[in-house]
Amino acid sequence: MSDRHATMMEPPVEDLLDRVDSKFTLVSLAAMRGRQINSYFNQLGEGLGSIVPPQVTSVSRKPLSISLEEIAVGKITYTRIEPSEGDEAGAEDGQ
Repeated sequence: MSDRHATMMEPPVEDLLDRVDSKFTLVSLAAMRGRQINSYFNQLGEGLGSIVPPQVTSVSRKPLSISLEEIAVGKITYTRIEPSEGDEAGAEDGQ
């Protein structure tokens, strides 16, 4: 049996946090993908087709919920870009 309490949030935040390194990353990733999904739905009638459609089948109609479901199943990932040594030196010099 599951030791998890029933919540209204599906997928559970705990599962989502296992996919990313921090809450900030989760919020940023979900918001970015939610905006992309919203743009996709808005441009459907125009026939542009330049934005990637939702990657999961969802009963939700809200772009943010769809993006969280995509993150939960591993369809949306991220890559952390580490600053190079030149970038760090410029930041320390106040440039």
